[in-house]
Amino acid sequence: MKVLVTAGAIVGALVAMVFVSADHDPDASKPALVASAAAQQPADEAVKLPPIVAPDKSIPESTSMDQNAPYFETCGREGLSPSACVGRLIWFKATAGNERFHTYVFQQRVGVLPDWFRVLRNDQRDDRFRAWGLINDPSCCTPGDPNCPAKSREETYGFDWCPGDDVLLKYVGKTGYVDPACGLDDAPLDPNDPHQKDNRDQRQSACDLRFGTSTGALGFRKFPNPRFDPEQWKKVNGGLGTWEGFGRHMVELTKVPSDERLARLADASIEPPFLIGTSCGSCHIAFDPANPPADPAHPKWENIKGLVGNQYIRMSEILGSGMSRNSVEWQMFAHSRPGTTDTSAIPNDGVNNPGTINALINVAQRPLFPGESIAKWRKTNTCGTEKDEAKCWCEPGREGKCWEKSLRSDDTTLGKPGVHHILKGGEDSIGALEAIQRVYFNIGSCSEQCWLNHLTDMRQIDPEGRNFGQTPFNIGQCRRDCPNFRAIEDRLANILAFFLSPESNAADLYAARNHERKAANAGAPDYTRANLIADLEKEHGAGAVARGRTVFAANCARCHSSIPESVGGPFANRDFYALADNGLRADFMGNDVATPATEVGTYRCRALHSNHMAGHVWAEYGSETLRARKPDINIKEPNDGGRGYYRNISLLNLWAHAPFMHNNAIGPELCGRPANAANDFFRPRELDAEGKLAVSQSECFQTDPSVEGRYRLYLASMRELLYPATRKPKATLTDREVILDLGPRTWDGTTEKPLIGSGQVRIPAGIPANSMTSLRHKDLIVDLFLAKRDPAKLEARLGKETTSQMQKLADDILAAPEQFASLLGTQRELLKQHYSNCTAEIENEGHRFGEDLSDADKKALIAFLATL
Repeated sequence: MKVLVTAGAIVGALVAMVFVSADHDPDASKPALVASAAAQQPADEAVKLPPIVAPDKSIPESTSMDQNAPYFETCGREGLSPSACVGRLIWFKATAGNERFHTYVFQQRVGVLPDWFRVLRNDQRDDRFRAWGLINDPSCCTPGDPNCPAKSREETYGFDWCPGDDVLLKYVGKTGYVDPACGLDDAPLDPNDPHQKDNRDQRQSACDLRFGTSTGALGFRKFPNPRFDPEQWKKVNGGLGTWEGFGRHMVELTKVPSDERLARLADASIEPPFLIGTSCGSCHIAFDPANPPADPAHPKWENIKGLVGNQYIRMSEILGSGMSRNSVEWQMFAHSRPGTTDTSAIPNDGVNNPGTINALINVAQRPLFPGESIAKWRKTNTCGTEKDEAKCWCEPGREGKCWEKSLRSDDTTLGKPGVHHILKGGEDSIGALEAIQRVYFNIGSCSEQCWLNHLTDMRQIDPEGRNFGQTPFNIGQCRRDCPNFRAIEDRLANILAFFLSPESNAADLYAARNHERKAANAGAPDYTRANLIADLEKEHGAGAVARGRTVFAANCARCHSSIPESVGGPFANRDFYALADNGLRADFMGNDVATPATEVGTYRCRALHSNHMAGHVWAEYGSETLRARKPDINIKEPNDGGRGYYRNISLLNLWAHAPFMHNNAIGPELCGRPANAANDFFRPRELDAEGKLAVSQSECFQTDPSVEGRYRLYLASMRELLYPATRKPKATLTDREVILDLGPRTWDGTTEKPLIGSGQVRIPAGIPANSMTSLRHKDLIVDLFLAKRDPAKLEARLGKETTSQMQKLADDILAAPEQFASLLGTQRELLKQHYSNCTAEIENEGHRFGEDLSDADKKALIAFLATL
């Protein structure tokens, strides 16, 4: 997600900078950040730890229906260990306190409005998957339906009724709710954990996991709002069973024309009945490729997996659902393809950065990278004589529960040397547990205690001002100050156990077809890999699979095999179906090695992600080895600090995970065609020769999670991949005119009058979204200021010709600020050369490997890859 400063704010700031003298001393000392209370103690003062205390055991009220029953049934069906079962429950349910973020902080600090009723309203339950890609909770029901405990939507405030709501609904508008997480039956302690002390439980209270109850969509959780006023709500909405009045545009209330672009959701005086939070499962819970539901709107629990990744979810549209479509936030943010999300969404780094949700498959076989230089906190049972809390810290109230920060290169994962490389560019490279922990920050946990003040304030244009740029998130400080951090951290081993459980096992196409046949006829003969190969060879030619294996070994395996020839022998002799001792495919079918983005040739913006660089927000989650990677001399944009790479992904179950590439851009565009046309977010993206939207667009592929639906999408995507010359270039363009209000205005009760020009900046539709999303507007503003106040300094850096251009641009903006957007449009090449983090526009280019193969070899490769 990219939340941009409005043009009005930019222009206002520019005017102020150009015409107001700066009296501050740039070398003056800046205010120091306030340390935690514990860190401010004198270094030589001995800290007396209180005796070990048992975790808080507040007891949740008994409910009429066991919320956890279907989860435990799944654990039994899949053979999960107690640790993995607890990890699964946490993955599906724990918000780690982010319900406050998604109800208040996101709106007030980031400026984006989710309309949770629009997304989750019960009367459109059957449309949720088609519109938003959401997975309906099989345990929830529609009020008024037979056997549903709620008889009307008035009882549930317009939402589904879900297990646990008989208790939760009693506390809407009241205090005293005890969260269901307080009743978690934790997994047994690990006797090898350095923090385990005499078999006494020193874990942070499970209450701080924060479960709430389901909203009706898996991964989205609700909590009772004690501030809710039912009488006010009825006045705003006309009743308790709807939020429609809350979501209306303010103009309906104020009659002020400019309020057409502002929803009443922004009115902080109105408290909704629920606080909405998200779990990590909100993106990763999906339909089982090997056992999809007959009807996506009515799945059963056995149709659902927690790790495969939801390739249909429209997360950017969900989070921006309360924004006007002609707002800059919507046009710059709500355009990610289904199944992609921006990992630098809220911690904005000025890069257009949507990437596919990682499919967590055969995690135990994922490649490890030994010898990485990593500075991080590691468990210990004492700090000894070390008093500096930046180096070692022991949790008060616990005995021997300490953490020591050090730089080492001997980390292990699952008892083996090395760490994983997790994100698309290999970031999150300090350990599997830490990578899991960071997901919770990405979805809003501990925001106010730990990381919001480290983010860039997009409206702060003073280089000496706080939040002009990012500062590093401090893991040690967050551990001290955020109990939700500790609650998750103390159970990371359980979540990793879930990742390693049978739920992450690969879902092969032959197994999916076998299940499909057995479901239709229990007595049907087994459908084996041999049957699949026979069918594929009928479709793609005799001997196609064997021939495809040969083509793969010669052309693809160097990147898409996790077992190098130096270990496993020549690829040409390799059995890619061979099993490891643990019963999983021995080959992960991807080596996760970082490859320069220009070598792959795909849309490079994601590779220029900067949040893990030194001095940036997630610096502590990147290894020193990552940041030491050499810049790619073929990339013209800034790419230092380890940027500019993509890791070579796994091809396991490729048949089930089309479209392709990190942004889902190679292959047909997906569309849901929901019944409510207002929630149809399909965007045409194919361009003509002039770079404008083509009049004729290819047919979109309607979301179809069935076995054969996935296979058809795989075939279409493989053809685009292997025949790049046939691809129609794609780019995301703004599809509405963006209207930005400029400056103050008067209102006499009937007429609104701007004080500056027309009072608006209008950005026409058809502008590449990336050109604005990746604009380094702060650098631009600073240089426009220098062009007027210190041109010699600017000329020393950019040269005389560019400085002259900047001087003219500054003069033109000051003369006609309402023309700001069009004036910038005349300087597009200047902006691309000096002020863009990424200038790439074509989203489906690159990865031309294999285009020179014969047609027969391409068909054979398609057949072979379908068997993996």
